[in-house]
Amino acid sequence: MIKKISGLLEKVDSTAIELAIGPVVHEVLVPELVRRELQHKVGQTVTLHTLEFLEGNPTRGNLVPRLVGFLSQVEREFFDLILEVDGVGVRKALRAMVRAVGEIATAIEEQDATLLATLPGIGAATAERMIAKLRRRMPKFALLVARESPGEAGPGADVLLETFEVLRSLGHSESDARRLVDSLREGRKKYRDVQESLEAIYRQMHKPR
Repeated sequence: MIKKISGLLEKVDSTAIELAIGPVVHEVLVPELVRRELQHKVGQTVTLHTLEFLEGNPTRGNLVPRLVGFLSQVEREFFDLILEVDGVGVRKALRAMVRAVGEIATAIEEQDATLLATLPGIGAATAERMIAKLRRRMPKFALLVARESPGEAGPGADVLLETFEVLRSLGHSESDARRLVDSLREGRKKYRDVQESLEAIYRQMHKPR
């Protein structure tokens, strides 16, 4: 399986991009949230986290291999979870991802079926199935914030996600880990690594009241 691909971005269409790697040009399907990030990067080298699937009718022997690309491993992981919902295939999941992952994840976590039903291809029934299937697995993804500008993540977004995972491994509940990481985000400070963010949390927890 191709898990990551880097190349020269040659073209951005409404549902796919063309990525040149040497003399070979690959078509990579992308959701709208990724397309928006890449539309200003034509002519630049970009890296995408990818997954593969076969599209077509197996009974007719016309299966075509496809690549789907994301700007981060977390986005790809979130997409994989969406595919676990009954009635949601690759194409429908791609159409649905028009909002930031953190926004969709928060809607699932907070059982906001009304917002989810506004996503392209996701009606009321599918929204309810998404909530029932995924609600307890969303805290990590709800930490993601929308990128502030094309290709730029929010302050220390990757570090904050790693910090969340470390806090969970240390015995904190999902809600407690989420609260502690959110307290770091409110300060708008960028953390170089998980050690620095954990030290900041420790200082907050032991601050005189």
